[in-house]
Amino acid sequence: MTAPSAPPVTRASRKEILGWAMFDFANQAYTLLIITVVFGELFTTVIVGDRGDNYRLANLLWSLALAISYLMVVVTAPVCGAAMDANATKKRYLFISYLVTVATTAMLYFVAPGYVVLGFLLIVVSNYAYSMGESFIAAFLPELGPPRELGKISGFGWSLGYVGGLFAAGFTLVVLGEATEANFDRIRWVGPFAAAFFLVAALPTFLWLQERGVPQPRIAHASYLAVARRRIVSTFMELREFRDLAVFLVSLLFSMAGIYIIIAFAFIYGAQVIGWDESIRNIMFIIVQITAAAGALGFGFLQDRIGAKPTYIGTLLLWVAAIIAIWGTPTVTAFLNTAWGMDMQAQHLFLVVGTLAGLSLGSSQSASRALVGLFSPNGKAAEFFGFWGLANKLAGVFGIIGLGVLQSLVGLRASILLCAVLFIVAVLICLVVDQQRGEDAARAWRAAPPT
Repeated sequence: MTAPSAPPVTRASRKEILGWAMFDFANQAYTLLIITVVFGELFTTVIVGDRGDNYRLANLLWSLALAISYLMVVVTAPVCGAAMDANATKKRYLFISYLVTVATTAMLYFVAPGYVVLGFLLIVVSNYAYSMGESFIAAFLPELGPPRELGKISGFGWSLGYVGGLFAAGFTLVVLGEATEANFDRIRWVGPFAAAFFLVAALPTFLWLQERGVPQPRIAHASYLAVARRRIVSTFMELREFRDLAVFLVSLLFSMAGIYIIIAFAFIYGAQVIGWDESIRNIMFIIVQITAAAGALGFGFLQDRIGAKPTYIGTLLLWVAAIIAIWGTPTVTAFLNTAWGMDMQAQHLFLVVGTLAGLSLGSSQSASRALVGLFSPNGKAAEFFGFWGLANKLAGVFGIIGLGVLQSLVGLRASILLCAVLFIVAVLICLVVDQQRGEDAARAWRAAPPT
């Protein structure tokens, strides 16, 4: 016996979708300024510094701080999800995570050179709160439109996020300067600025985004831990009926592990391996932001023509090319200078590599989120997107820990090739995914969801 099919989800108003997307616009200040561009480099090269080991301890501590925060998300997100659904309080949980992120990010001002423990703890807490906020805001996505429009809505949020990042980090790089000990009195304001940007820019989210959830009295007084455990087991069981989604999530685990490594270490790599100066770092930031936004939009149009799976695989192959180029930049520069009598610096060639990385960054994440939307029926979209979020954070744990340990043994340059291996494995796994079959399974469930 089957239950009546779930009512279709209508598209939310443009104002509400904009409010939802503004959270992506706002939180990019944290992602870029704290994790990717400024504070990560500041923490490894100044706060911890080179202790005669070519920054290996500093990089390992940075890896551990991020991995611990992601592991905390993996453990607590299902429990919070159960509580949010039981009490219809997604917006309240989102607001709490937002306030904690803002407060702990502002406190990074007090992390001076040598204050390693304080910096470590603040990164763990702030990145945990930020990552929980990412999960909470994603939980609203299935309510904003039907499954076939989730990719477009998600892509709009991602593109707007890159615009927000361009504003936030562009101002910081121009006004606050480089992440060096000599410039510490100015660059230490990066935490308060990122916090203020997030605080103000996310206000439309809380003004315009609606809480559509309905309280569930039956589980309101139950153990949220027990509810979360049952949901995880149930989701694992139900994934057997959505075989292509299950296989794709395994592929996603490997690809996102590589992407989390790049997000956390790209600019650290530029400082430690390439040895770029401030002007090249600023240009690289601009290149990556523009090409990432272009990649998200351009590959979105391509996806409508050739399908989400081929687009996703294409972006991963582009990533492999980018990683090999990142690793080979010093060697290629030396070859060109020797064989062709050129006077090129590695940092200049690295700018070309940044174009590849940027195109890969925006397009791969957008394509993966769209595939989850296509494979998820209306009644299961929130649950499967939650599982998608957990897979992302689990990927962050083992990817960043793997890179941290590997670089402590062989150095940062050689260990970056781990990303290429992860992307190749993700491609091989995704080859067995049948997009049409996955979409058919979602349509069949929508037509007659089981009781």
